[in-house]
Amino acid sequence: MEPISREATPKTPSIEFDSGQGLLEIKGRSNPENTMDFYRPLVAWLDEYVQNPAEKTTINVHLEHFNTSSSKSILELFKAVDPLHKEQKEIIVNWFYEDDDEDILEAGENYQAITGLPFRMVAI
Repeated sequence: MEPISREATPKTPSIEFDSGQGLLEIKGRSNPENTMDFYRPLVAWLDEYVQNPAEKTTINVHLEHFNTSSSKSILELFKAVDPLHKEQKEIIVNWFYEDDDEDILEAGENYQAITGLPFRMVAI
């Protein structure tokens, strides 16, 4: 699989998806003009990735801010990797948040509760 690498913009996060390393990273702000156009290719990539995943999958999410439509798309990303968890493959979501940002921490806790994926909350 070809990796996905996108630079951050003022409205979109940087994306680094590398199937060989099993490393998926999202970092920055997520307020794209068209959320579906931004996230749809990422979900499609993950749908393919779960067919032949790395031995261990690490998802690093470090979002400073995201809007409501992005939150739904982020949930779709987590749902796309859920088959790995159900098949008891090694997977971890590292959810980074600023030490004083209760909203981002709470969002991570909500995603963990909804998806059942193993999350590690990381204060920075």
